[in-house]
Amino acid sequence: MSVTRQILLALVFGIITGLVLNASAGALPEGSVAWLDANLLTPVGNIFLRLLQFVVVPMVFGALILSLTNREHGAAVGRHAGRLLAGYVLTSAIALALGMLVAQWLSPGTGAESLASPSSEGRHADSLSQWLVELVPNNPFTAISSGGLLQVIFAAALIGIAMRALPVDSAPLRRLIESGYTVTLKVLEFVLKLAPYGVFALITSVIASQGLDLLLRLGMYVVGLSLALALMAVLYLVLLGITGARPLAFVKHFGQSLGFAFGTASSGATLPLALGNARSYGMSESLASFALPFGTALKRDGAAVLQGFNALFVAQLFSIDITTSLLITVFTTGLLVSFSTAGVPGAGLVAMTTVLGAAGLPLEGVAVVAGVDRFTDGLRTALNVMGNCANAALLERLDGRSQVSPSVNDEGERSTV
Repeated sequence: MSVTRQILLALVFGIITGLVLNASAGALPEGSVAWLDANLLTPVGNIFLRLLQFVVVPMVFGALILSLTNREHGAAVGRHAGRLLAGYVLTSAIALALGMLVAQWLSPGTGAESLASPSSEGRHADSLSQWLVELVPNNPFTAISSGGLLQVIFAAALIGIAMRALPVDSAPLRRLIESGYTVTLKVLEFVLKLAPYGVFALITSVIASQGLDLLLRLGMYVVGLSLALALMAVLYLVLLGITGARPLAFVKHFGQSLGFAFGTASSGATLPLALGNARSYGMSESLASFALPFGTALKRDGAAVLQGFNALFVAQLFSIDITTSLLITVFTTGLLVSFSTAGVPGAGLVAMTTVLGAAGLPLEGVAVVAGVDRFTDGLRTALNVMGNCANAALLERLDGRSQVSPSVNDEGERSTV
């Protein structure tokens, strides 16, 4: 049985077990459900969370450095990297804002008793100025060993830029980092195989203490997150139409990639298909061969929507005041994290701990949404691929490079623009 089906079954059995425990609490010896939660369910769930945190530092460090030092298309980097990055930041910021706005509008985490947990008590977000100061590490090795992901991102960016300036001298280091990154993804694969047990323990623990009310809120969570993803996809189609980049042809030619991304929940696995679809769409070979791999490493609109939506959902769930400082921290951290989320299934859960930790929100929020993550993972990946390909198409159109690109008319015949 695939891991995906195992997670779904674990979710179902966890919900049923939690409801049974919650309903039978009065008939069982006093405190027995709380004892089971404290001595079995919570420890197992926390072990799973710690395993996720175990892989996040090397994964983020490796992904960011490798993306900054990719010289396979050196000439194209000079022409397009700056404009692509500007487009990535702008559209990812819009995606993050959409996720936060939809979460604030629907309020999927409100309407029930606050979830209390040991790690959520007494936690407060640092001031924004203190957070910015702590973003800069005074020792890169300490940042890596302590798991301070925001400092790791800063250190990786600085080291990656330096390595790019010294391509020959840094080649051995890059090979080492690439090897380590590959091993880290394999470790993440192993961790995700344990996900059914972690999901079962986490969901059972929460529902045993909260009952059916949380399950109802998770239904609204899925609906709200899907709505935010759909709004961002529509925005891309509107932008393609405004710039004359043929949105209908875009959907027609990249539909195969979007469907594959939805089914596999892996933007990396979708890249070969996307390159072929770009050729049939009429995108120039030099642009597609750089922009699509570059975007596969960096562009994560689905992750941006997820981080913004999840952070406010968790704040609502735990009855934490949504202040201006919290919103700014979530927005800034979520934007940074969206660029360093690996393009593999389940990576969004790993990255979520960074945003929640920076905002002073309980990490137990990961436990609440872990069971339903796969319901939206395919949609998020499809938006990742769509955003990557759309940004490349928009750049080509705005850059005036499409005058010799083939296009497809309404009858499906190739023509010259």
